[in-house]
Amino acid sequence: MKSDATTCESRDILSRRWLVFTLYWLPAIAILAVGPLAISNGWRAVVWTVALATMGMACIVNALRCGRVHCYVTGPFFFLALVALSYGLGILYPGRNGWNLLGLIALIGAIALWCLPEMFLGRYRRGRADHGNVR
Repeated sequence: MKSDATTCESRDILSRRWLVFTLYWLPAIAILAVGPLAISNGWRAVVWTVALATMGMACIVNALRCGRVHCYVTGPFFFLALVALSYGLGILYPGRNGWNLLGLIALIGAIALWCLPEMFLGRYRRGRADHGNVR
């Protein structure tokens, strides 16, 4: 019988390079790519919202699949996508450098929330390896 850690790792999206690239790196590249472009806030908001929501949903799915600890906090954090959407629609105004501020928050937050929870709580939640169905 496989150990809990082995079972968790086999279900972890982050153990598959092509999924990591598709679900995390491509959205991050899209956000960086629109940075220097002269596009409207609306289009920038579309790219940021889709990119951040993609990363957030991937984290939530991964938390449910394998119990990856940091995914429980990074998933909801990436719903920063709603802030990007609100900014692009003119509902929120985080200042003249709003996109830079959102980018900095996203970068620092993602790094901190990726590292710190697993540093203190381990990589996987205990007892998640044998879950076939989410309760």
